[in-house]
Amino acid sequence: MQERTPDDLELVERCRRGEVAAFNALFARHCSWVCNLAFRLTGSREDAEDMTQNAFLRAYRALGSYDGRAAFTTWLYRITVNVCLDEIKRRGRRPTPITSIIPEESDGPEINDPAPDLEAEVEASERRRVLLEAIHSLPAKHRSVLVLFELEGLSYEEMAAALGTNVGTIKSRLNRARLALRDRLEPVKELFISSASQVSR
Repeated sequence: MQERTPDDLELVERCRRGEVAAFNALFARHCSWVCNLAFRLTGSREDAEDMTQNAFLRAYRALGSYDGRAAFTTWLYRITVNVCLDEIKRRGRRPTPITSIIPEESDGPEINDPAPDLEAEVEASERRRVLLEAIHSLPAKHRSVLVLFELEGLSYEEMAAALGTNVGTIKSRLNRARLALRDRLEPVKELFISSASQVSR
């Protein structure tokens, strides 16, 4: 008979009893999405790997404070976001390449177009570059809610739990982030208007 896979809460309890293997199991189970989240927040693969290590280290030290009322993943989301935002604030510095924090276009089947519309491809690439630069220019707290909502797909409730606030604050912050992004894009709005008009044809 196949051995039952312990859930997160059981592994946490075993960690508290000093079982190193239990924490290693938690790390193996969750390190991929933690690193992906850190990458989207920092825009750097190297930084993301460091932040992943820091997030799990902070989680290990704080296991005694985890009461199990929220899912372990929600608790770990909050730690990861805080670790990344602390690092971003600490740096207050160099612009980080962000062109890869948003997933690439769908990996669907390739269609070999014998006469691709080069002009359209160039415009799409330029829109993507401008959009990513605008997101990168936002304050960390605005960038974080955009990443969690638009890229990670968290609900308002999950974001509130992950960021240690309430749903009203999350909605307000997300609205401000979108308005700030719109302001950043205002000087080049024609680039996006032309795209929308082409789609509507």
